[in-house]
Amino acid sequence: MTVVEKVVRKTEEKIESSTGVLESILEPITQEDEEIIWPPRDLNGIVEMKKVLELKEKKGFLDEGFLSAVTAQIRQARESGDKPGLVAILQKVLQLYAAHILSKRSYAMKADGQVVKAEMFLETIISADEDSWETILRGGLVYGGGDVEPEDLFNVLKKRVERVNMRTESGSYQQRVLLEYLKEIEERAEAVVQAFKTSTI
Repeated sequence: MTVVEKVVRKTEEKIESSTGVLESILEPITQEDEEIIWPPRDLNGIVEMKKVLELKEKKGFLDEGFLSAVTAQIRQARESGDKPGLVAILQKVLQLYAAHILSKRSYAMKADGQVVKAEMFLETIISADEDSWETILRGGLVYGGGDVEPEDLFNVLKKRVERVNMRTESGSYQQRVLLEYLKEIEERAEAVVQAFKTSTI
């Protein structure tokens, strides 16, 4: 390897470091003055963030080092107490990551071709933006006129958690991020179900 090749390689490694990867993911919502306004005025920025994130994941850059770095930055931002916007931004990155990974494999279709409605419903929620979860839940559960029983949704959520535990390294950042995402969906679903029950009393 020539000196020039070594320099180029080191430069590429630096660019694709955890910080570099994160910066590239956030670039679609970064202003010209390098400030990030959150939530973004242009929602298309989130769509572009998702595209960049999926490309980086495909190239293998969203590894444990990346997830560890993002998690550490969230912790530091929380401890400082003066960067709530940064916490929200970094959490969105992890949510986009979790949604992408969890959406890679579908369990909505059985071997005999039968559709599992609760699984399909869960996959719709997983792939949707967090801000639309409540609307989707209210419209899809039987309480709101949908065709999915709450217990069926909670059962497939439990199965998905079990699959994550089986398919990821125990204690890894990937496992934590995926389980946290599913936990958020479960908590949001529980809140919606409770709201429906309260309104019928």
